[in-house]
Amino acid sequence: MYCRVNLSVPVLERFFNHEDTRPDFRLSRESLAVLMRLLELDRRHGWGAELEVLVFLFWLASGTSYRVVSRVFGIPRSTVHCIVHRVTGEVVALRHKVIHLPTNDDFEAVTLGFARLARHRAFRRAAGAIDGCHVRIRPPSGPDGQCYRNRKLFPSIILQAVCDHQGRFIDTYVGWPGSVHDARVLRYSPLYQRGLYPPPGYFILADGGYPCLQRPLPLITPYKRPVQGVGAQRFNCHHSKARSIIERAFGMMKTRFRAIFFHALEVHHTFAPHVITACAVLHNICLGAGDTVALEDEPQENVVEDEGGNEVEAVAGAQWRDQLSAEVSALEEVPMEHDYI
Repeated sequence: MYCRVNLSVPVLERFFNHEDTRPDFRLSRESLAVLMRLLELDRRHGWGAELEVLVFLFWLASGTSYRVVSRVFGIPRSTVHCIVHRVTGEVVALRHKVIHLPTNDDFEAVTLGFARLARHRAFRRAAGAIDGCHVRIRPPSGPDGQCYRNRKLFPSIILQAVCDHQGRFIDTYVGWPGSVHDARVLRYSPLYQRGLYPPPGYFILADGGYPCLQRPLPLITPYKRPVQGVGAQRFNCHHSKARSIIERAFGMMKTRFRAIFFHALEVHHTFAPHVITACAVLHNICLGAGDTVALEDEPQENVVEDEGGNEVEAVAGAQWRDQLSAEVSALEEVPMEHDYI
């Protein structure tokens, strides 16, 4: 068996000696156990399947080449390539089990959580927070490569995600080139086109890079600068407190897999969306297992312009925002504290 022959491999020696797995694999033992159970490894080929997961996680955690991983584990580079692609596909296949909209039983906790984040009961109708995240990639050669250069001039693809009040992703949509505006990505996403969430009367919080909408996807954005009036300023303050959870969610995922998100992803651009989705799945698994990481400070993207969009919907959304702003001014703040997860 590989495990008996290669116990001298340092990374495996630490694993079998029950040492902390986070330095090598970025997941705690509790998170690893959940992942193994979801992958149903007990129904497969024993240690071989477990080894494949460890090889995949080490590659994801270190961001190194297949050649380096092959040297660390003492297995051929071609085998590492096959393992990474196969396990990535298996983790992505779990996304509907791990990344899903809140159930009826969970929905009330989500809306109450956003009211606590905003520290105002007017935000009890908030059911999520949405934003886009640019992930550096190695662009394709030729003229198509320019399509992936974003406004900061580095090549990327976009991860659009919605999270709940705890930073758990409830919807992800990834793959558009970095040059595409967040509002356009939104319009082509299943969340927007199907309009299945949130329920009527509830809304999703978004930053100024998105249009303020009521249909088909209810989005509430802050008032654009310069903000006129104390009421609008107060609304923006509470809105920011609640919406920032999506930035924290991205920050947690980036910190955990910093080798993937802080450097260009050295895989083919068509495979990159699968790797990013796998990271989002692992992020949710870790949160569920109580496996958190300390955030690292990084520059935030403050996009305040939108592309216009449907003017009728924009007006309707703006009127709804005005009603919420009036509620913020009229109702008491929520005194309860909220602990971030």
